[in-house]
Amino acid sequence: MNNKNALLIIDMQQEDGFVLENLDTVVTHTAALLETTRHQRVPVIYTRHINQADGSDLPRGEPRAADGGPSSYRAGTRQVEIIERLAPQPDELIIDKGRYSAFHRTNLDARLKALGVDTLSICGVLTDVCVLSTVFDAFALGYRIRLVSDACTTTTLAGHYSALLIMANWVYALEILTCAECLRALENREYLSLIPEHPDLFAHQPHELESTIARLQTHLARTQE
Repeated sequence: MNNKNALLIIDMQQEDGFVLENLDTVVTHTAALLETTRHQRVPVIYTRHINQADGSDLPRGEPRAADGGPSSYRAGTRQVEIIERLAPQPDELIIDKGRYSAFHRTNLDARLKALGVDTLSICGVLTDVCVLSTVFDAFALGYRIRLVSDACTTTTLAGHYSALLIMANWVYALEILTCAECLRALENREYLSLIPEHPDLFAHQPHELESTIARLQTHLARTQE
């Protein structure tokens, strides 16, 4: 892996408003990525989704609590802090955001450019919301993207895999790999990954979704042989 790489951890916060699939496994994989990344002295960047406590910055339609403030990710609460097992070190960057994408109304792009980063290894939650939005914006801004498939999750496996399929179809600078293979890459060892060969590689009709997810799983499983 080139020395212009950074690990971007999306919204691994204590917020408990959503039941997430395989969260314990995702936390374990993220911890492993952190350990190796720090050992290799690769920059680590966290994001936190934070809504203003009074609800003044909420987008139209965002769920609100009875007091008019946000129903989740409320500023000033424990829920917006990073999961303790994954706690940032003092010199690691934390980007706070009020929208799905880590690049929207933040200085993330400027900070990455200042570090000379051109390749992002991305993990976190939710696969079909903040991860998806961040990956598309990173692609639009010219970054290479390594998405760690089993260090991401969302509320359902269907949502998780549907988001992976969308990204694999249309993010041309994308590489999808498992945590085990990303660790090999971080250690500058040979590794395997899924690099889509052409647009709409996983095109499917509604009745084919289950078999297409299985096809994606097969591609990713090959990276573990």
